[in-house]
Amino acid sequence: MVMKIYNTLTRQVEEIIPLEPGIIKMYSCGPTVYRNIHIGNLRTFTMADWLRRAFEYRGYQVLHVKNITDVGHMRQEMLDRGEDKVIAQARKEGKTSAQIAQFYTQSFLEDEASLHILPAHIFPRATQHVPEMIAIVQRLLEKGLAYEAGNNVYYDTQKFTEYGKLSGNEVENMVTANSEAIDPNRRHQEDFALWKLAEEGREMAWESPWGRGFPGWHIECSAMSMKYLGEHFDIHTGGVDNIFPHHEDEIAQSEGYTGGSFVNYWIHAQHLLADGQKMAKSTGNAYIRTEIEQRGFDPLALRMFYTTAIYRSRLNFTFRALQASQTALTRLRNLAYQLFLQADQGLLRDHGRPAHTHWDDEFLQAVEDDLNMPRAMSIIWQLLRSTTDDPTTKIGLLLDFDRILGFDLYTYLFSEAPRQAHDPGFSLSILPGSVKATVLQREQLRQHNDYARADQLRQQVNQAGYAIRDTRAGTQILLRRLEDEFHVLSSARDVPDDSLKPDLYDFSINLVAHNNRADLERCIQSICQHAGDQKLEILIVENGSTDDTLSYLQQLARQQSLTDSQDQSVTIKVLFIDHNMGFGAGRNATLRASRGKYVILLDTSIELKAAIWPLLRHILDDLDVGLAGPYGLVTTDLREFEEAAGPYVDAIEGYLMAFRRSLLPEVGWFNEKFRFYRLADVYYSFMFKTSGYQVVTIPQLQERIIKHPHREWYSLNEEEQRTKSKKNYDIFRARWHHGQSLLTANYQPEQRWFGHDHPYHLEGSHTHPAEELPAPGMMHSHKHQHWPDHDHEHPHYHSKR
Repeated sequence: MVMKIYNTLTRQVEEIIPLEPGIIKMYSCGPTVYRNIHIGNLRTFTMADWLRRAFEYRGYQVLHVKNITDVGHMRQEMLDRGEDKVIAQARKEGKTSAQIAQFYTQSFLEDEASLHILPAHIFPRATQHVPEMIAIVQRLLEKGLAYEAGNNVYYDTQKFTEYGKLSGNEVENMVTANSEAIDPNRRHQEDFALWKLAEEGREMAWESPWGRGFPGWHIECSAMSMKYLGEHFDIHTGGVDNIFPHHEDEIAQSEGYTGGSFVNYWIHAQHLLADGQKMAKSTGNAYIRTEIEQRGFDPLALRMFYTTAIYRSRLNFTFRALQASQTALTRLRNLAYQLFLQADQGLLRDHGRPAHTHWDDEFLQAVEDDLNMPRAMSIIWQLLRSTTDDPTTKIGLLLDFDRILGFDLYTYLFSEAPRQAHDPGFSLSILPGSVKATVLQREQLRQHNDYARADQLRQQVNQAGYAIRDTRAGTQILLRRLEDEFHVLSSARDVPDDSLKPDLYDFSINLVAHNNRADLERCIQSICQHAGDQKLEILIVENGSTDDTLSYLQQLARQQSLTDSQDQSVTIKVLFIDHNMGFGAGRNATLRASRGKYVILLDTSIELKAAIWPLLRHILDDLDVGLAGPYGLVTTDLREFEEAAGPYVDAIEGYLMAFRRSLLPEVGWFNEKFRFYRLADVYYSFMFKTSGYQVVTIPQLQERIIKHPHREWYSLNEEEQRTKSKKNYDIFRARWHHGQSLLTANYQPEQRWFGHDHPYHLEGSHTHPAEELPAPGMMHSHKHQHWPDHDHEHPHYHSKR
C-alpha cells in the first residue's frame, strides 16, 4: 500500500511509512463530553475512520486510540470563573460532573455508531489518567522545561526551540491568536498551563505535588497517547482548530518530556461551514446528529455529504446539500439492491468478491491519494453504470469497496429495509389512518375508471405531505421531501423584494421560527383571536428548525390561511430556509415578502390579549414617526441601555417593533451579521433615527399583550449569554459608536432636518443630467442627511430617462 496524505507538520503530501512494518498506531483527538458533538466534529471523526478503514483494507493492523476528555475542554487557559465546561454544564443540568460526562460520552458513541464509524480500540478517559499527567509534569520540571508560578505549573516555550513548527506561527502571532489566554503568572504569554491550582469547592480536582488541582487541557492527550501508543507513534488526527494551540503544545510537552520525536504524521480535517460560517454553537448553526434525524434525514446521508469534498478543504453545509446527499445515498442503495436481486446472493453472503479488476486499481488510487473521496465516489458511480460487468461482479466490488466507504451496504441488503422500501403494502401499512383511507378510496375510484375524482384524492394525499407513486406492484406512498413540496431558500436575497409593490394587507406580522413550536403556535393563535376587522398576513421564516416546528409550519403552509374569531381569513405565508441563516437574515426574508401597509416585527414570546391595531395605526400615521412599540430603551453612552416609558426613546425592544412598510427602501434592511437577536433591535432603531424619523413608545400596548419568558435566551447558560451578547454589541458599536447626536438625551430640535425637501437637506434638490440617469427600473441612490453628523443612502427609481 502507498497511502499518501497531507502532513501538517511538513506541509506536503507524503507517503505514510509506519514505524513498525504492518502496524499503524493512530491517535484521534476525541470529544469533550459536556455537550453533544456537532456534525462538524463528525466530519473530522469520519475522516479518521476512512483513513483507518483504508489501512485495514490493505491488511495493516491498526491500533486506534481516541480520548474522552471528561475534565473540561479548557480552551481558555484562564478559566474566568474558576470552572471548566464539564462542571458548568453539570451545574446547569443539576447533575454531577461524572453524570454529565457519562451521558455525553454515550451520546458521542451513538453518534459515531449512527454514521458507521468504527469504534476506537481504546477510549481512554482523562479523569482516569491523572497520575500519568502528573508524572509528565514532574519530569518537565526536573528537566527545566516547566516552572511553578502563582500556584500553577507552566511549560516554558522558550526552552523548546522548535515551538511553532506545526502551526508555522511566529511567537508574536501566537500570542495575538491566543489573546484570551493572558495570564500575569506566566513568564511569557505563549507559555501554557500544565497544572492549575483548584479553587475551593471545585468538584473535579486531584492531589498533586503542587497541591490540589487539575490538569491543563494539552497534557491530557500527551499522557493518554503515549501510554497506549508509545512515546513515538505514526498518526495523530484532529480538526484544523486543534493545530494551535492544542497540538502545538502537545508536541512541545511530549518531545520535551521524551527528548525525541512524538508523531510522524499530523492529519487535520478542515472546518464544516454553514452558510459560509464556521459551525459553532455560538453561531447558532452547530447542528447535532439527532437534530439531523429529527428533520427526516438518515445519519448516513451525512457520511455521503462528507464525500463531496476532500477532507482538508472547507465544506459548506445546508439542508439542501444534505438532501442531495440523501438522494445520492438512496440511489446508491437502490442500485445496489437491483444488482443484489440479479447476483449470486450466496457468494455475497459469504463476503465473496471477484478477482482483481481495473476498478480496484482506480478506486484505491483515489482513496490513497490523500483520501480523495469525491473521486472515489465518482468511480463507484462509474462502476454501477458499467455495461461490461455482470451484476455479481459489480455488487461484489461495491460491497468490498464499502469496507472503506462505510455505508454499511452489506447489512442493508441482507435486511428487510430494501424489500420494505419497494413494497407498496408496507408503505400503506405505516400511513396515518386518515391518509390510508384516502389512498384506498382512490384505488377504488381508479378501478372504476373515475380518474377525475381519483386525482382530487391524490391532491388530498399531497396536501397531507405524501406523494403517490403508481407502480406495477401497486400504489406506493412516500413522504414528500420539503424541496418537492415547497420552494426552499438559501438566503434572504432569494426572496423576491416586494418592498415597492402596492399594499395588499393592513398589517404584515413577521415571525422568526427556530425550534420554538409552542411559543410560535401560541403567538399565531393569539393574532387570529384578536384580528378584528383587520386584513392581516402572517409571514413566518422557518429558519432551520430541527424539531416539530418544521412539521407544524409545513401544515400551516399547506393551509395558507387560518380563521380568526370572526370567521375571517388570516393569510399565512411560510418561507422555508435550508439552514439556520441567523436572526438578521430571517427578519430580512420576511420583510422582503411583506405586503402590508404596516409591518410588525413580533417576537414569538409575545401573546396578544386584545387588538393592537388601532393604537399602532394612530401613531404610525404620524409621518414624523418612524418606529414604534410598547417597550423602549434609552442610553447616554451607547453602552448601557435602560428601559424607558418614552414616548421618545433611543430604541424599541424587539418584542414588538412596528413601522410603515413604505419606509423600507429608505431605512434599509437588518444587518445580517446579527445571527442572534440581542441588540439587533437597537441597531435597527438607530437606522430609523439616522433617517430622520422619531422612535416612540406606545405604553398602552403593554396592557394588550403578554410578554412570556424568552425561550431562546433562557436556554443558554451564562457564558453563552455573555458571548452572544458581546458579539452582537461589537456589531452595534462598530456602526453606531459615533451616534451620540441621535440620542434622546442629546436631542436638539433645530439640528434635525426632517423631510427630503428641507433647505438644509443634503442633495435634497439634486437634479440629473440625462447622461447620469440609470436605465428605467434600475435603483440608484444619493446620500441624504437629517443630522449634522449623520447621513444615509436614499435608494429610488426613475420611471423614464
